[in-house]
Amino acid sequence: MLMRRERAYTAIAVMLDIGWHAGRQRLESAGDIADRLAMARRGIEPVLQGLARVGLLDSTRGPKGGYRLGRSARQINLAEIVEAVTGGDGAEETVTEAGGELQTAAVEPLWVELEQHVHAHLQAITLEALIQRAQVSGLKRPAHAPIVFAI
Repeated sequence: MLMRRERAYTAIAVMLDIGWHAGRQRLESAGDIADRLAMARRGIEPVLQGLARVGLLDSTRGPKGGYRLGRSARQINLAEIVEAVTGGDGAEETVTEAGGELQTAAVEPLWVELEQHVHAHLQAITLEALIQRAQVSGLKRPAHAPIVFAI
């Protein structure tokens, strides 16, 4: 997990963006999400697909398609998001070219311990809590005007 920091960060940013702008009601296009995150659409599409594959996002195809949360933001924890895009393979990724008895005896167990602490901390934080952090910092969620038809 620590070694794949960029992909995990992107996944959390994508989920926060969708939770902030769409929640479970509206669909957000991959292009709009990418624009708000200042990322290439091609770069976030594999992340979106991974999140949809495990049910964290619902996806709708087509010109009016997009993504929305697969369940309530309070039911999604950050560890689930990270695991969806990293495959939960954090500890196995720590193998490096540096070898020897010192690494095996001290560094590798330390890294496993760090991974466990990070995972436990991410399990304790929900997507809803992250949305609330943004609101506390002064950000305002967009108000979506209802569609009104006049005949």
